[in-house]
Amino acid sequence: MRYGSLLTFVILSLFTNSVIAELADTVAKVKPSIVGIGVHTPTARQKNSLNGSGFVIGNGQYVVTNHHVLPKELDDNLLQKMAIFTGSGKTAKVRTAEIVASSQLHDLAVLKINGSPLPAMKLAEDAFRREGSYVAFSGFPIGAVLGLYPVTHRGIIASITPTIIPVDDVSKISIKMLKMLRNPYLVYQLDATAYPGNSGSALYDIESGAVIGIINKVFVQETKEAVISKPSGITYAIPVKYLSQLLKKHKIDYLAKN
Repeated sequence: MRYGSLLTFVILSLFTNSVIAELADTVAKVKPSIVGIGVHTPTARQKNSLNGSGFVIGNGQYVVTNHHVLPKELDDNLLQKMAIFTGSGKTAKVRTAEIVASSQLHDLAVLKINGSPLPAMKLAEDAFRREGSYVAFSGFPIGAVLGLYPVTHRGIIASITPTIIPVDDVSKISIKMLKMLRNPYLVYQLDATAYPGNSGSALYDIESGAVIGIINKVFVQETKEAVISKPSGITYAIPVKYLSQLLKKHKIDYLAKN
């Protein structure tokens, strides 16, 4: 029994070490494609604000994020522009962008950046990944405070479950929400911890680095303020099939060129 237990432990250790080694290589590969999403205000004292995360796809000029990460409006009087933040720390750079496609239903948005292309991530096939699959996501958790330093979290696909629509009170439930509740679409529930700022992060396969989903929300146990101090460890991601549908609808070439 002891020998069997020891053998099982050794096998599990080797498997875990293999997964970690693969992830390290994959993170190095995808990191240049991870960007911040926010607003650039050239007339303000604080010129840049970081709202969430995103990732580059296609020919290197398209960026994917969540619809809810987009600013509700831009102030023309302040010359505000949608912004993409590339690089990290003090070497970070700002690129202006425009919205070219969005879906409030699936909480997705596609931006087109100005200037030279960036390294792009490949999208996985539309089929759902199996429950129990190891995955990772990279973005900027609490980026407004911690700065533009990409952070990676790993976990597993815990479940494929109907989407949930959190609201503060019943008076905010709309007819559109009720229709969605009657016919909800399926999303990934992850056994991994995301934080504010991770919205729009690429969820990818640890081995290949192919995008299989987009992080869009966290289950809140108590209050929104407690998300940081008492994270639930339950995160949701939009499967890549809905992104593919949006890209095809707007005739956006999403095949990575590099």
